Amino acid sequence: MDDRASVAIVGSGWWATANHLPALVKRADIQVEAICDINEAKAQAAADFFKVNATYTDLGSMLRERQLDAAVVATNHAAHYAAARQCLEAGLHVFIEKPMTLLASEARHLLRLAEDRGKQIVMGYNHTYRPCTVRARELIQSGELGAIQYLDAQFSRPVSSLLAGIDNVTIGNLHRPGDVYGDPARSGGGHGQLQLTHMAGMLFYTTETRIRRVQARMAHHGLAVDLVVACAVEFENGALGTVGGTGHVSGGGQSTRLTIFCEKGWLDIDDTAGTLHVEHEDGAKEFLDSASDADEAEQRYFYGPIHNFADVITGVAENHCSGTIGWRAVELLDAAYRSAKRAGSAVTRDELYEDEQS
Repeated sequence: MDDRASVAIVGSGWWATANHLPALVKRADIQVEAICDINEAKAQAAADFFKVNATYTDLGSMLRERQLDAAVVATNHAAHYAAARQCLEAGLHVFIEKPMTLLASEARHLLRLAEDRGKQIVMGYNHTYRPCTVRARELIQSGELGAIQYLDAQFSRPVSSLLAGIDNVTIGNLHRPGDVYGDPARSGGGHGQLQLTHMAGMLFYTTETRIRRVQARMAHHGLAVDLVVACAVEFENGALGTVGGTGHVSGGGQSTRLTIFCEKGWLDIDDTAGTLHVEHEDGAKEFLDSASDADEAEQRYFYGPIHNFADVITGVAENHCSGTIGWRAVELLDAAYRSAKRAGSAVTRDELYEDEQS
């Protein structure tokens, strides 16, 4: 009898073939049972490359015909909700690549489905696996630094080509992203949905807070999607903050930083450098360099989410970055996009669910 967990891949594009499949097929406790993609040729190419026996172009057919324990949802952003919903309704644990969904009401619905069926949602936020971020979360959640009063979150990467629909990635050796990130119908937006969502995941993983209201402006600079995002945020506990970034970093490099000021000290996560700096109220200082074992740290960062999912569904680990984190990140981005459409006027959290209630 095969006691491996049976997993399906929904969406066989760039990240599924560059990250999820390479990690899962190497595990002795996981059986990749099937690959589903509306593009039959892509599904078959991935199946051939990773030696997976079954392919489907219809998710419903796969869910009816295969005995599955879990599914990895790695479709384009706009299709996350429908695919994850079907998998949860079929009684599967679900891994969802970021962003969880495009709308807060959709994310909340997925959480309720998972709870009703006793299933886990694991999010693909790899930045939450860096030791510097894990330690920052421990400090904030312990109450050692007191209540959060202000934070500044910035995520800027040189991805303007991708946001222009130009495929220039170097990661992976099978499928590529193509022009999907420059298409708002499939991606749901630009820098916000592709990159700033990573920072939102880090922020809510570390703080476990929620937004109260958001004011945002976005600039496209000639693209079909947003290239620059700037948000002023009021959080649930009354803390204030700024969240933003750009997809155009001229000359290369990147800047990814989360600084949190609390009643009894403050901390600064430099995700690019992999470091954490902490200042305590009594003058004590703490410094953590995640890059001290660079190879091991990079493996944990790159493959952490998908391996955690495998560990969760096989019962050997707790959920590191749950659907609740994904939902709170979606609340921030949903509010930001709505605010930007209204020239920066404030959007409250309650407004995100008005259609659902009507």
